[in-house]
Amino acid sequence: MSTSAIVLVGRILLSIIFILAGFGKITNLEGTAGYFAGSGLPVPMVTAVIVSIVELVGGIFILVGFFTRPTAYVLAAFCIATAFIAHFNFADMNQMINFQKNFAMAGGFLVLAAFGPGALSVDARRA
Repeated sequence: MSTSAIVLVGRILLSIIFILAGFGKITNLEGTAGYFAGSGLPVPMVTAVIVSIVELVGGIFILVGFFTRPTAYVLAAFCIATAFIAHFNFADMNQMINFQKNFAMAGGFLVLAAFGPGALSVDARRA
């Protein structure tokens, strides 16, 4: 498999969770805001809208390779912030696993930011 195809597969794998999560949140903003309120997050509806947009749009941008480097940096920071805000309860094994998963995804995004989206991307076509 070519390097470009491997990078494309990597972008697909990194983006799926964000597209699905963002879509789920944005199609149920009331429920998302309620969950965020129960978690003690400030201005839960505003937070729900922002998180939904970051996840959905960021995931789509990574998928198609559009503004890949800046988007990858944003999603890396988002993953790390989310790990500390939402998954910092190490007494709960699921939360510890999610914390580690977020750090692993952040690492993938940093690699993508450093090396770029590959030839099979909108960014490559725009260059």
